[in-house]
Amino acid sequence: MARIQDKWNRVGAIVAGGIGMLAALAIAGIYSQVWNLPTPGDISSALRQQDFEAYTLSLGHMGDLTMKSFAYLRTPLLMAGVAFLMLALAGFRWRGVRQYIGFAASMVLFLNAARVAMITFDPYLASRPLAEALIAAPPGRLIVDNQYYTFSSVFFYAGKAASRPDQRALLLNGRTTNLEYGSWAPGAPEVFLKDADLPRVWQSPERAYLLIEGPQLERIRKILAPDSLHLVKAAGGKSLLTNHADLR
Repeated sequence: MARIQDKWNRVGAIVAGGIGMLAALAIAGIYSQVWNLPTPGDISSALRQQDFEAYTLSLGHMGDLTMKSFAYLRTPLLMAGVAFLMLALAGFRWRGVRQYIGFAASMVLFLNAARVAMITFDPYLASRPLAEALIAAPPGRLIVDNQYYTFSSVFFYAGKAASRPDQRALLLNGRTTNLEYGSWAPGAPEVFLKDADLPRVWQSPERAYLLIEGPQLERIRKILAPDSLHLVKAAGGKSLLTNHADLR
């Protein structure tokens, strides 16, 4: 690419440099607004919860971002800003091999900024801290609110602690989308609960755990007695509750 220096290469380099400059200015503006904001807890406390339908789009979580949430992303913001400045320099000032090395280096740095940002988003997009709390807690029956994939990472990380061989985990209002097809078949496991079934399971002598997303807590408090809801772990805007206060 460095050896072929024609008009289109030059136009492409200038366009790339312009994009890099505009992006760097935008990042500088965002950083100036959030550099001194406090960041308690994890990033989920600064995100905006949307209706479920919004997440059917591939970039649905983009709508969760708020200006305050960028305070949790200061490091990847700086990395991305440097990457775009390098892109602008390569496009406007550098030539030949140096220019394309600059383009490549800016892409590598930007990809690593995205990787660091994903680590920050991990408590919100996954549920590993809740799975670790479930593993450390006494054995009990797990109830998962909403569709299976909402907390599918808990089953991945917790393994047998999430679903014991002699006792399946239960899905609360999870008979929908893909799982509904076979759920009505003869002999299908009885793992689906409705809100009306939850008090019967929760009030039994057996220990039970309930995984819910933050916005659903008020709904659960209307179904179950608030004094029967004991918090085991909260992370990423989600909670693990149990019906027994003693966790020994």
